[in-house]
Amino acid sequence: MEDIKSIVAKNISELRQANKMTQLELAEKLNYSDKAVSKWERAESSPDISVLVEIADLFGVTLDYLVKAEHTEEATAEDAVTEKKPEKKYNRRAIAYISESGGWLVAILAFIITSLIVGKMSFQFLYFVYALPVVLIVKLVFNSIWFNPRHNYYIISLLMWSILAAIQITFLYFKINVALIYLLGIAGQIVIFLCSFISKPKRSSK
Repeated sequence: MEDIKSIVAKNISELRQANKMTQLELAEKLNYSDKAVSKWERAESSPDISVLVEIADLFGVTLDYLVKAEHTEEATAEDAVTEKKPEKKYNRRAIAYISESGGWLVAILAFIITSLIVGKMSFQFLYFVYALPVVLIVKLVFNSIWFNPRHNYYIISLLMWSILAAIQITFLYFKINVALIYLLGIAGQIVIFLCSFISKPKRSSK
């Protein structure tokens, strides 16, 4: 009879590859090191039951699937990807993109309405300046919930600079130059850069 470690190793490897995920990406989702995942897939060690449950939930399979050598009556790893995973990812990205575009739609609507009321072009361009930080905030929220949290540092950087730019452009409209405000951006960028190296400690495999 095939060793249980070898069965689990084979199933984890197949599911990971079917989902086009690297060992590092899987490790980050489970808060383990990529070395631990590598050991699991080589059957040198095996994750404990709580981690197996996490892996099963992540790939949309049952716990039995991970510990059985044959899956004749269950969905294969490829089936799990083609039938469930892409649809889920597609819907999430669609929702995120639609929500982000909502900020631009509101800015366009406000631009049209105020242009019709005022009858001339003056401050209306500011709607688009303010829309960018709003869109980035929405993007940050969805990325934190559904996508790769490591990308939050890039989004936060863009958000910070867009807010500073919006402040300067607003003051410039009133003929006030506040370019020195970008010094705050430099300090903030340094803080964001340092924070990007702070991550939750990776758990090691027993």
